Amino acid sequence: MSVTLRAKILAYLEAHHVMTLATAGPWAAAVFYVNDGFTLYFLSSPQTRHAQELAANPRVAITIHEDYADWRSIKGIQFDGVAVQVPVEEYTRVRGLYGAKFPLIGEASKAPAAIAKALAKIEWYKVTARSVYFVDNSVAFGHRDRIDF
Repeated sequence: MSVTLRAKILAYLEAHHVMTLATAGPWAAAVFYVNDGFTLYFLSSPQTRHAQELAANPRVAITIHEDYADWRSIKGIQFDGVAVQVPVEEYTRVRGLYGAKFPLIGEASKAPAAIAKALAKIEWYKVTARSVYFVDNSVAFGHRDRIDF
């Protein structure tokens, strides 16, 4: 694996906040995420369609990108992986990672009442990568570099 490619992908993951999570349903949902290397974490209500579909089939595809007006400028991540609920014993660590990126979540006691109430009903999810592509149309149309895990 190219150190440069790995660093480029990790920097992109850390600089962005929202991923589109696609389940086998098929269904897609935009969720906030935090990464720890190539492992992504997000929170969601177990009652959402995407969470219920993950319980039935954990395979997911993810995209992370910006809204570009010029196709030659498109850059982003395409991610294939497996999503599962985070074991309870990992909650504190994951919440710390998430709170570092999204301070409002990190200190639930200081969160607005509506957010604190919602946080009491969520589950944490972990997405483990199978393959990650970095798309960079500035190199060439449809150019992608791939890392397999």
